Amino acid sequence: MRKPTPRASSRGRATAGVRGGTARRGVIAPRATARRTYTAGTRKAAAKRSTGGTRSRFSGVRIGLVVLMVIAGLKLVQVQGFEATTLAEAAAKQRSTEITIPAQRGAITDRNGVKLAFSVETRALSVNLKLMRKTWDEYAAKNPAKGRNFETEVAAASKYISEKLDQRITERELLDKFHKDQAFTYLITDVEPSAALDIVKKFPSIAAEPQAKREYPGGSLAANIVGLANWRSDDPTPSKHNVHGLTGLELLRDNELAGTPGRMTADSQNGKDSVVIPGTERDVQPAIPGAGLELTIDADLQYDLQSKLSAYVAESHAKGGSAVIMDAKTGEVYALANDNTFDPNDKDTRTTERMGNPAVSNPFEPGSVNKIITATGAIDAGIATPESVTSVPGSLQVADKTVRDAWAHGTQQFTTTGIFAKSSNIGTLLLAQQLGPERYADLLKKFGLGQKTGIGLPGESAGFVPDRTQWSGTTFGNLPIGQGLSMTVVQMAGLYQTIANDGVRVEPRIIRAKVNPDGTRVMENPAKQVEVVSPQTAKTVRDMMRAVTQKGKGQNSGTAPTAALDGYQVSGKTGTAQQVDPRTKAYSNQLYNITFAGILPADHPRFVVGIRLDAPDTTLPVGHSAGPLFHDIASYLTQRYNLPLSDGPAPVVPLVVG
Repeated sequence: MRKPTPRASSRGRATAGVRGGTARRGVIAPRATARRTYTAGTRKAAAKRSTGGTRSRFSGVRIGLVVLMVIAGLKLVQVQGFEATTLAEAAAKQRSTEITIPAQRGAITDRNGVKLAFSVETRALSVNLKLMRKTWDEYAAKNPAKGRNFETEVAAASKYISEKLDQRITERELLDKFHKDQAFTYLITDVEPSAALDIVKKFPSIAAEPQAKREYPGGSLAANIVGLANWRSDDPTPSKHNVHGLTGLELLRDNELAGTPGRMTADSQNGKDSVVIPGTERDVQPAIPGAGLELTIDADLQYDLQSKLSAYVAESHAKGGSAVIMDAKTGEVYALANDNTFDPNDKDTRTTERMGNPAVSNPFEPGSVNKIITATGAIDAGIATPESVTSVPGSLQVADKTVRDAWAHGTQQFTTTGIFAKSSNIGTLLLAQQLGPERYADLLKKFGLGQKTGIGLPGESAGFVPDRTQWSGTTFGNLPIGQGLSMTVVQMAGLYQTIANDGVRVEPRIIRAKVNPDGTRVMENPAKQVEVVSPQTAKTVRDMMRAVTQKGKGQNSGTAPTAALDGYQVSGKTGTAQQVDPRTKAYSNQLYNITFAGILPADHPRFVVGIRLDAPDTTLPVGHSAGPLFHDIASYLTQRYNLPLSDGPAPVVPLVVG
């Protein structure tokens, strides 16, 4: 039986059960719900409510957009107004790099203005490998048909640079540097500026940085004095830093020579390690050049001394040698040489042994040249005169030591002049005993032994003199004959400079003046002076020592007639001192220090010369004496400085009486 259908209205109809379904058995069906019927008024109200909701949502979105725009505007004002300077500085900082401008290092010249060391401007070639690889990878990707990439570019650059620099660096070496596993590298330093400019123009990825190079035009000339300046081994970017001294005066006076580097800021393509963009340099702080040094040495005389010394050392088969030429009045060093030196331009010669300066750093036992102290003391104290006679036996007992002369003889009568001209150990000790250890020790101090001379060179040794409180019975048997104490060749020459300068010891000097960048000269502080003995004593000793070079009859010849120079009076003293054998730690009968110190001319002193030969072959004619070397040095001095001839030849005086 059909269920009755509810009556439908004109607007809709009721639906039995659940919409779209039927009532399940056993389940009470929900109450039928009729579809709502709307009148015209009702539809208008509904539409109004719907429109109001839409408008509300639109207004909310609009307000939100306005708020966002206000916030963005405020942020823009903040960035462009309040933070503009800060952000601009930060951006500039990211793309800028600071470049060091090397300071011009001061030159080192001799007393006549001859340049011994000076600096020239060069370039260091460098490359930002990271940026270069990126640039060429991008280029190759955009232009595959052109066949150019990082590999082709570095191959071309390596070939061009190697050829441009005359194979100073090979293509293979350059390729290895281009393929380093790092962001930045230096390719080569010391490149001539015009060559560097050509390379950079052809290969813009390569940069050329300013660099200073030290030049030594004389090579080994005065190298032990001047020294060496270079980039320090711990400097990772040598072209960005000044050259610094490593040895010699380059090291000792580095602060004055180096100057102050300058700085400038420039933009780069990719931050600090990239290539600088030309034309962006700014904020330049100029470099301040260093001061120069004017030395006391004469380059020509220095060359002559080095040549003669080296030849004599080789001829005598010596282990080495040193020599110095000093102004007799001022103490200025005109030449200072070692036979074994180095060339600052040749890295293969830069060994520790060759770069030292034995003339000031290696003391030795001087032997009989030290007898001048006893001679001075004896004359000054009135113990003896040049003509007074001393009976000299064949041997002398000093404490537990027996002293003999270099030649066997019985008791002989020596003049005081003869004791020193013949170099008698026994006669010297007899006079020293009369002088006494206290006065002798005081003279050692006044003559400057056991003290640094203050010459102004690095590594100077003070030598060695035993303290007076530590002297034993045999000490005073050694010191007067030049054993048991040590001195440098400069100190040894200083003994004779004192006698040449009327008894006044003057501190030796190697630097005359500092030359400021504007050309003004600042003289070194005045040399210290010490009055050791009276002028009359000094003249008497000086005249006495002329007999060392005299050639007389019989026993009246001195120990060094080969040192004599025609037309000039020469005062001097020879020395032969046993060296300590490094194996036995005792005095050797084969190893000797052969020395000579001389004054030229003796009647009007101008120069003092000191020579030391280290263990020459004393069986050779040139090995047992340095007199011939002094003669040759003195001969050049007289010509170089046009020294006036002496007033006359020195008189031949008796040395042994009876």
